[in-house]
Amino acid sequence: MPPRPERLIGTTLEPLSEPLFRRLWWATLMSNFGTLIQGVGAAWLMTQLVSASDMVAFVQAATALPIMLLSVPAGAVADISDRRLVMLAALAVMAAVSVLITALAFLHLITPWLLLGLTFMLGCGSALYGPAWQASVGEQVPIRMLPSAVALNALGFNVARTLGPAIGGAIVAAAGAPAAFLANACSYAALIMVLTFWRRNLLPTALPPESIGSAIATGVRYARLSAPIRTVLERAAIFGFGAGGLWATMPLIARDLLGGGPLTYGTLLGGFGAGAVLAAFASTALRRRYGHNRVATTATVTFALAAAVAGVSTWMAITLLSSALAGASWVLSFSTFNVVVQMSSPRWVVGRTLALYQTAAFGGAAFGAWAWGLGAEHVGLSASLLTSAAVLLVSAALLGKRRTLVLHAADELGPLPSTSGGPSLNVPASAGPIVVTVEYRVTAHNISAFMRAAHELGRTRRRDGARQWSLMQDLDDPSRFIERYQALTWLDHLRQWQRATLADQSVRERVLALHEGHHPPVVRHLWARDLSDLEAPPQTITD
Repeated sequence: MPPRPERLIGTTLEPLSEPLFRRLWWATLMSNFGTLIQGVGAAWLMTQLVSASDMVAFVQAATALPIMLLSVPAGAVADISDRRLVMLAALAVMAAVSVLITALAFLHLITPWLLLGLTFMLGCGSALYGPAWQASVGEQVPIRMLPSAVALNALGFNVARTLGPAIGGAIVAAAGAPAAFLANACSYAALIMVLTFWRRNLLPTALPPESIGSAIATGVRYARLSAPIRTVLERAAIFGFGAGGLWATMPLIARDLLGGGPLTYGTLLGGFGAGAVLAAFASTALRRRYGHNRVATTATVTFALAAAVAGVSTWMAITLLSSALAGASWVLSFSTFNVVVQMSSPRWVVGRTLALYQTAAFGGAAFGAWAWGLGAEHVGLSASLLTSAAVLLVSAALLGKRRTLVLHAADELGPLPSTSGGPSLNVPASAGPIVVTVEYRVTAHNISAFMRAAHELGRTRRRDGARQWSLMQDLDDPSRFIERYQALTWLDHLRQWQRATLADQSVRERVLALHEGHHPPVVRHLWARDLSDLEAPPQTITD
């Protein structure tokens, strides 16, 4: 029986009252288990194929490297294509590769480099799937449930991460690595079935999709000019860098500080996962009560304390407690960052901003793991962990106040009901560059306020695709201001206007409120023409 909605309202479990999200959540949980079981099988099989320890380590690298390399292009694909079809294509690739690995393993035909290559292909499928899946969460639940939905997805992943390796180890011990590969191949079935029968409510658009290169550039520009997104990227990268130390050195903690072996290491990982699961349950209530910025800042401080304690403790109980605290802080930080990205991005660009966030977080953690691991080798394990804790504390003190996490209201990032991108003249889509000028009249005592508002408007225009934005004042008539910007083509200009949100409208209204005169500002659209325009094709795109 599905959960009764009236019992879930206001809780982390509330999104489970939505049938689509509930089906996808359970199917995704099964797939996550399969992925982690696959990882155990691949690592163990590599130990049987070769004796070199670096080849065993390459198995994890082959899984993570595609995510680092392909997340941003995958985010662009998620935004310019049908996300459901993108996810199905990625799952089809992963399922086919899993079946191939299974067959080759059962036939004893797999080689070390073939195993790495096929594992890399699975990672490519995961890289393609991830941004589309995360971006689609906002379509599966009402916007008010989005923070809880993100927390639930984090919960599902951490449940799988806590139990999956143990299940994988049991499968490998009982039936061998090929059985683990078979389990992963079967784990995709439910997810593929749910996505096959999902019918998305697609917003109609008269404009053709962007190219991959253009979409990537647009996403990077949006993130750079959006203060909330830029703040998340900075904080996620720095938190990942500082927190990567504990991840990288946990085996050394188990061996050198606690004097244990693989069982001790596994216990610490279990403690980390248990803390992450408990935090995922509490994250929605904590963010609702204390706010996103306070939760993320506090989680950074607690992770720093956990890393410092783990760096000096020689008692298993204390280190295990610090590992659980670190797991809770990890989930609270990254799930909060994820929520802020999703709720600060319009739907047209959310796949790209999530991909950039994932790149920043994974990149920071990967670089931190390398840096703090190198530090442990040269200055000692305890000193390295204490330094990483100090970095986190300093970042919390500085960024918690100077780079605060800010969310828009739930409806502010919705598209404007209607916009006018320019004149009704039929203009070829490739015509350009298109120069737009807007002429304002501003009284002397309003000039300072107008310039501040106009420059904020210019930032939103550049964020949405405008180029070479400027604001000019007439030297002969100081009350006359001209805003000027351009688009490479008429199609780019129309895309810019299609991206306008309700939040942008409030900025425009502040500028218009400072315009004086009986008539609205004069808007002109100028097309830089030459003789080649006479041969332009007749097909046009109008606003």
